[in-house]
Amino acid sequence: MTMKPVLPLLTVSLFFLGACGLEKPPASLKFPEEKKEAAAPAAAPAAPAAAAETPADPKLADGKKVYDASCGGCHDAGMMGAPKPGDKAAWTDRIAKGADTMNNNAIKGFTGKGGMMPAKGGNASLTDEQVINATSYMVEKSK
Repeated sequence: MTMKPVLPLLTVSLFFLGACGLEKPPASLKFPEEKKEAAAPAAAPAAPAAAAETPADPKLADGKKVYDASCGGCHDAGMMGAPKPGDKAAWTDRIAKGADTMNNNAIKGFTGKGGMMPAKGGNASLTDEQVINATSYMVEKSK
C-alpha cells in the first residue's frame, strides 16, 4: 500500500525528465571541442596587440619597459588620480604644463588637487632617466 503514492510520483518525475530531454544527468557541463575552437578566435581582440607594440624610438621603448614593470599598476587602474595613458582629457592639462614639470613631479613626487604621485612611482631603484622615459612614453600615447 505504501507503493501506490510513490509510483505516481515516480511516473510523473520520469515524465518531466523525459520531456526536458534529461533522461540522466549530463556527464560533463563542458562545451564540445568544436564550440571552444570556434569561440577562441572571436575572444582575441586585435586592439591590445597593437597597443603592446614596442615603440621605434629607443627612449620610448625603454619608457614602455619601465611603464610595464613599474608604472602600469597605478596608471592602468587610475589609482590616486593617475592619468591613464591614452586618456587625452586626463593628460591635456599636464602636457600643457610642460615636460619639465611632469618629469619633476614624476621624479620627486606630487600631491595636489589632481591626485598623488609618489616619488619615482614608489620605485626608488629607477633612475631619473628611466622615469623621464616612462613619462615620455605615457605622454606620447596620450597626444
